[in-house]
Amino acid sequence: MDTTRSVTPGTTLGPSTSNSPRSSSSILSGEQGTHYVDLESQPQALRKERRGSQASHMTEKDIYPDMTEQERELQREKTLEELKKVYSERAEREGELDAPDDAADLAAVDPELVTWDGPNDPANPRNFPNGMKWRITMITSMYTFVTPFASSIVAPAALAYNKEFGVTNVTIGSMTVSIFLLGFAIGPLFFAPLSEMYGRMIVMHLSTMVFLVFTIGCALSQTAEQMIVLRFLSGLAGSAPLALGAGILSDVWAPMELARASAIFALGPLVGPITAPIIAGFIVQELEWRWVFWILTILIAVAMFVGFACYRTETYAVVLLNRKAKKLREETGNVHLHTVFETTKDTRTTFKIALVRPFKLLVMNPVLFSLGLFMAFVYGFLYLMFVTFPTLFQGQYKESPGTAGLNYIGPGVGFLVGLGIWTPLMQYFYKRLTAANNGVSKPEYRLPVLFFGGILVPVGLFWYGWSAEHRLHWIMPLIGAAIFCCGMISVFTAVQTYLIDMSPRYAASAVSAATVFRSLFGFAFPLFGGQLYDKLGYGWGNSVLAFIAIPLGLIFPLVIYKFGEEWRLAADKRLEKSESKVLARGEARFAQKAEKNGAVLPQ
Repeated sequence: MDTTRSVTPGTTLGPSTSNSPRSSSSILSGEQGTHYVDLESQPQALRKERRGSQASHMTEKDIYPDMTEQERELQREKTLEELKKVYSERAEREGELDAPDDAADLAAVDPELVTWDGPNDPANPRNFPNGMKWRITMITSMYTFVTPFASSIVAPAALAYNKEFGVTNVTIGSMTVSIFLLGFAIGPLFFAPLSEMYGRMIVMHLSTMVFLVFTIGCALSQTAEQMIVLRFLSGLAGSAPLALGAGILSDVWAPMELARASAIFALGPLVGPITAPIIAGFIVQELEWRWVFWILTILIAVAMFVGFACYRTETYAVVLLNRKAKKLREETGNVHLHTVFETTKDTRTTFKIALVRPFKLLVMNPVLFSLGLFMAFVYGFLYLMFVTFPTLFQGQYKESPGTAGLNYIGPGVGFLVGLGIWTPLMQYFYKRLTAANNGVSKPEYRLPVLFFGGILVPVGLFWYGWSAEHRLHWIMPLIGAAIFCCGMISVFTAVQTYLIDMSPRYAASAVSAATVFRSLFGFAFPLFGGQLYDKLGYGWGNSVLAFIAIPLGLIFPLVIYKFGEEWRLAADKRLEKSESKVLARGEARFAQKAEKNGAVLPQ
């Protein structure tokens, strides 16, 4: 039985939706005589000891000396009510608690609250050495390169294995490629909440092992049906890095340091799908299609062993603090030690809340929905381009599979140019706007570079479509694709960094909600893209998409930059209220069940 003390049903001390800076002096000054429970009656040595979580190393009698068990429970009841009151005032003023924050300023209210051992505690992921932070970032980026690499590496091989399997339906043939992205869409809905309950590392490692197994299955497929099922399952398992990567970066990097790490992380899902077909084209030409999957299997295995060797430290602050509290309860015998995040004993309800959170974020937050829609649109076209490149260059330009694969270098150049331009520019705008706002940062300060993407994306679509339509020199459609991808990198970098800043504690769920959106578009676009080009041609087909991209890329970011903060905060309150109701009902059922079974609930 979990012996940690829980918050009264309906009250949650820990869900975060804000990036506001914290100030313990704003909580502790001025009203101690009115608001805080018996602070002055606590021994001076004890109050001094309460810096960080050092008092949590003490037993019950050390914390509450000269008290009977009944008096201690009464004091705890008063303390809990006071803690809820002070936290409510703080949340009203500054927003809910973020994951890197541990509510150390509330330790003066609750002497059994476990926090970090001071602001420089090396156990806090934000205090990891820079070398360790970059190692974790690079391992995460490596994983986010490998799984999107797997998504498109089969595009050049699809013609070969569909011929072997006797597939004549174009939609079914495209589905063997794009079904992987349907797995990408569904997987984050489970991996993100699991990581927020049990930690990032264990979920990342286990999912990679499953990903390897299903990739081997793809290499051994004998029918189109087997290929579709195994591709879906491998996409499901391989989606974990995309679901967890943003959360890992949020764990270790402060907002002002986040831009470079986010840019490297965003590069994986974009460069991976570009480089894979280049390699696969020559594999199919010189060997056979199954070697595409065997090469992919080797790559996943190498990444897995490197990850297992170099990524062995949990980064999610909530999990680390809860583990610390559990260890201290065992060491001291004081079962009432707890963190501010341990708000319920009902783990079933906790998991239910975490599982539904990405859906609620997508539905309740118009900012996330709007930005996610734009990112999903450009991602969907990227995969449409991947699927139609072989048809365009092998069919219209009469190139061999290997040579046609080299055309993917064009979009790759666009990504690299965009990375070199937009990352420092985004950091420049962010710092300048933060300084102009008296040093107070806002997630909306990440968005100015998004306007450049709003211009370049439709320009690239027009250029690529009409140059292909008129069969201009092969370099012309590649220039259009490069312009599109240069704009696309600004969209990914700005939106993903914004989502991390918007909800640091639940960054994994926020990015997962957007990942669901974009993966569904990536799955759907190739299915209708061939029919779109057959009816309208490359010119008008891409023009239709460009006309859709213009309002998505220009009007949406402008409106969000102006009204986003107001909408975001209102959405946060709706989410908090909804989760508190679910938690209250779950706690009530948990208490009734325990009472019916004759169990004695800990206070």
